Amino acid sequence: MIHSVLKAIDILEVFSSDEPRLTLAEISERMELPKSTTHNLLNTLASRRYVEKREDGRYALGPAIIALTQAVRINVELRDVAAPLLRALAEACRESVYLTVLDGDCALYIYAVESSDRLRARSAVGDRVHLHCTSVGKAMLSALEPEEVKAILARAGMPRFTDTTIVEPTRLLRELRASAARGYAIDRSEHEVNYYCIGAPIFDRRGRVIAACSVSGSNPEILGARLPDLSSRVVYAAQEISRYMGHLPARGAAIGNSAAPGDGF
Repeated sequence: MIHSVLKAIDILEVFSSDEPRLTLAEISERMELPKSTTHNLLNTLASRRYVEKREDGRYALGPAIIALTQAVRINVELRDVAAPLLRALAEACRESVYLTVLDGDCALYIYAVESSDRLRARSAVGDRVHLHCTSVGKAMLSALEPEEVKAILARAGMPRFTDTTIVEPTRLLRELRASAARGYAIDRSEHEVNYYCIGAPIFDRRGRVIAACSVSGSNPEILGARLPDLSSRVVYAAQEISRYMGHLPARGAAIGNSAAPGDGF
């Protein structure tokens, strides 16, 4: 345990709806810390806007806390909305199904329905993965502007995980254009060997990509004979989740439509 982090968290928890503003002396007394130590912790939190010093000299929680709570609310709301749709998707496809959110330059798994065929010691929930090598990551990237994608790739890099991982930005951008056109992205064992995935983006009411869902498994036919059926189901689930999140798609859901089996990348 890192005690300075615990102390910083304790400071945040000192504030309440009954006492939204406190002086340095009050915080120091309740924390049972010297004023100098308390002041240093407050300055550190203030530098990241988790607390702020008001005009009267008292401290209060800052706007960064609001951003965090908003992100938590959206993730919880998204997971609750998506769960029944993803359970139905997993039952129909008989494969593992995942829900991820865009978390900085990564995809964060927040919900999973693991197939009995999936040889995992634990759930993927809580894992963070690169965007360039997963179907959920590529699905989210495909909904971003090229310059934004390039900035993400510059920061996160494009490490190779398998022989099929795409590590050339120009090739990835070409595939993202194809993914955007068809409405779903493909992972051809690019993150895990002998594991194949189909992912589709999820949007909020502003039309901004916030998440992606996927169907994944070890059967190569996921990207073969089963691709038209599975891709249309994944896209439909993603569109329904988006609709519940307030997004009105420009075109109807893809379920029942034929999906193009691959683009020759």
